Formats: sequence, C-alpha cells, structure tokens
Amino acid sequence: MRAVRRAVPPAVAALFALASCGIPTTGVVEAGGPASGVVPTIRVYFVADDTLVAIPRQTVAPVDVESAVEVLFEGPTSPERAKRLTTLLPLPALLPTAAAPAPATDGAFEAPQEAVAADLVKVVAQDDRVSIELSPALGKLPGLAVDQLVCTALGAQRVAAPGAEPLPVTVTGADGRPAKGTGASCSDG
Repeated sequence: MRAVRRAVPPAVAALFALASCGIPTTGVVEAGGPASGVVPTIRVYFVADDTLVAIPRQTVAPVDVESAVEVLFEGPTSPERAKRLTTLLPLPALLPTAAAPAPATDGAFEAPQEAVAADLVKVVAQDDRVSIELSPALGKLPGLAVDQLVCTALGAQRVAAPGAEPLPVTVTGADGRPAKGTGASCSDG
C-alpha cells in the first residue's frame, strides 16, 4: 500500500505542473466553418490558342472518370472564359434532348428539355481500359475535343489511384469510330 501512496504525489504534482503551464483559457473562437477534410481536386482540360490547358477544379463527388467528365461538360467558368479558355465540346445546356417538341398533356407542345452530360456521354471503366461513348447528338468532334476528354479521364485516374498506371482511354464518337487517346497532348497545367 505504501508504494501506491508514494506514486500518487508525483502524479498529482505532474498534473498540477501541466495545468499551470501559463496558457490562458479561451472561450469559443469563431474561425470559419467546421473542419471538413481535404476536398479532392481534379484537372479538367480546356482550350486556349489551340492548346490544351489543365484547370484545377474542386469536387465533392468521389473522384472517378465519370464525375470528371461531367465537370468538363460544365464548361469554363466566367473567370476562365475571361482568360480566353474555351471548350470544343458542345455544352449540354445548349443542346436539346429531342429534335422535335413533345406534346404536353393538354394538347399543347412543350419545348424540348435541355440535355445533361449524363444524356450525352457514357463512361465505362473496365479492368483494362476506360471507354467514353458519345451520343450522336454531339455530332463529330474535332481531335482537340477528343483530347479534352482523354486528358481529363487520364487525370481523374491519377487522382483516384495515385501511383497506378492510368488505363488507356478510348473515345467512341457519334460515327461509331473509336479514337484511342495517348495523353501526349496533356499538360500538367
């Protein structure tokens, strides 16, 4: 019992020393929102002077090729457009989902709804490759537009699996012809 009594006073002394270290107590300090962890950043590729330019974008979705392609199809922001960045991909908001107006329930005709990226692009990631299939509504894309898709897909793979070799990316256009991307025109920003 005596050994226990002797061990308690040094522990109590250490506790008092720690408690009196001279740091004043504070109340609640307002310093912004709660901690939320690291927000993933992907790179989407836009065009400036016939050259691809990598633009970082923060995303809340898990990083994968499909979410990166969706972000790409949102197009450049107003500040990015002011810096002369553009896209050679048709923006979904400018494309109708149907060629002709659809009849409404009251017999009148409704204007076609706007297309969304999910209606225009199908991304399939398999064990040995990534396929991006484009809707015929997009028409024939120039080579640099295909490169925008390929570079964005390769970049998303690098973020999702750092250190792993990205899978080859194949873009199948409206004409059904696949174009395999090498990423040779991709820049790191």
